[in-house]
Amino acid sequence: MIKKKICMLGAFSVGKTSLVQKFVRSIFSEKYLTTVGVKVDKKEVQIGDQPVDLLIWDIHGEDITQDISPSYLRGSSGYILVVDGTRRETLDAATSIASRVRSALGPLPAIMLLNKSDLEGQWEIDDQTIESLTRDGWLTLKTSAKTGMGVEAAFQRLARDLIAV
Repeated sequence: MIKKKICMLGAFSVGKTSLVQKFVRSIFSEKYLTTVGVKVDKKEVQIGDQPVDLLIWDIHGEDITQDISPSYLRGSSGYILVVDGTRRETLDAATSIASRVRSALGPLPAIMLLNKSDLEGQWEIDDQTIESLTRDGWLTLKTSAKTGMGVEAAFQRLARDLIAV
């Protein structure tokens, strides 16, 4: 069986843990719990006829006082960058994180999730910005950890990209 480590990266409170919980356990909680350090989950997915074990490292959110430890990133096959569509500054944080990950690990398969699509009426990220991200080479998908929209598809897509490498 193929095993792939992926990291969930992004600013605080963008929904990284909620996305992992929705994907791994099919649950969503309104309670906000700050991730301290890293939490590791595992889920097997089927890509064609190939089973793939995803080791999902849900890494604490980043802010101006706390960077992501390079030791958490070591051994990653790819990553999911999570942005809160209702907070523009989380996109700026995500692009900064992605730049540092590329510097530390080189190019890896990655997806940018624009989370909280259930609140799209409150979004601060517009379609032009999303189109610009696509032109810059990002695969961007809209997700909602609350409703489950796009969550399974996002992890499946990254898993396909990981085994294609």
